[in-house]
Amino acid sequence: MLKILKILISLGIAVALSVLGVLYWKVSSPLAMTGERVEFHVASGSSLRSAAREIHAAGIGVEPWLFVMLGRVLRVETSIKAGSYEINRGISALDLLRKLTKGDVTLTDITFIEGWTFRQMRERIDAHPDLRHDTRGLSDAEVMRLVGAPSGGAEGAFFPDTYLFSKQGRDVEVLARAYRTMQRHLAREWDARAPGLPYADMNQALIMASIIEKETGREQDRPMIAAVFVNRLRQGMLLQTDPTVIYGMGERFDGNLRRRDLQTDTPYNTYLRVGLPPTPIAMPGLASLRAALHPAQSSALYFVARGDGTSQFSKTLDEHNQAVNRYQRAGR
Repeated sequence: MLKILKILISLGIAVALSVLGVLYWKVSSPLAMTGERVEFHVASGSSLRSAAREIHAAGIGVEPWLFVMLGRVLRVETSIKAGSYEINRGISALDLLRKLTKGDVTLTDITFIEGWTFRQMRERIDAHPDLRHDTRGLSDAEVMRLVGAPSGGAEGAFFPDTYLFSKQGRDVEVLARAYRTMQRHLAREWDARAPGLPYADMNQALIMASIIEKETGREQDRPMIAAVFVNRLRQGMLLQTDPTVIYGMGERFDGNLRRRDLQTDTPYNTYLRVGLPPTPIAMPGLASLRAALHPAQSSALYFVARGDGTSQFSKTLDEHNQAVNRYQRAGR
């Protein structure tokens, strides 16, 4: 009897080892796939079982029951991460589970350009095929509430940069990151600002930075342009900057700024209204933020484009008129 029991135990162990061997072979062997590369999405809050069904439906030959059992054996069945995934032929069920628990999601990106308006930024977001468009159709005020800024304006409040996100990520999350990034940069530059600047608060510094951004794409000129505008503010002079007039015209601007446009009053017409406009006019980059808060030491009050991307700065109106004649009127 004892001999028979030993034989049965040995057979049981052999069977168990065989089953374990088969199961290990199954979870470590390459999965069948409908293509060389397959994408799938795991929704937020998904269980391992529902994720396995989604993976199977995407064309990956994983057996849901086996995948769930593997997760339970490894004690990771509640550790999978939501997001979009991309896998290549040759992956095993074990490697796939590791990928899900690490949150090794497929990333893509979106770029917001210095000088863009919030309208342009939203158009870029709405056109991006890999974003979930939760903000489409919402007002600017509703978008700002969602990103955590219920009392702030949208224009200029987001930092221009390239942002990575998981495919089918929420657009509001990308916007919130861009908003927080701008607030962080602005606060840091404000705390380190030069003394005696004519800004009442950080928002006015942001407005100035947006004007500087639109006035030049040349980083070296920005501190001098900032100096001109700061000097004008201190003396109560009109800023007389075309980009603010253009912004105030909105969709009426057809690419040509005419004399009558400079004589038409809007809250943004700095040829008619003293001081800064009421809001930023674009997204400034870091160089423009720093220029606004660290202007060059200069008494210049005027500048004119030379036509090669640089600017000529002048201290007096006579000098400025001479520069205009030299660099602009002579070329007409």
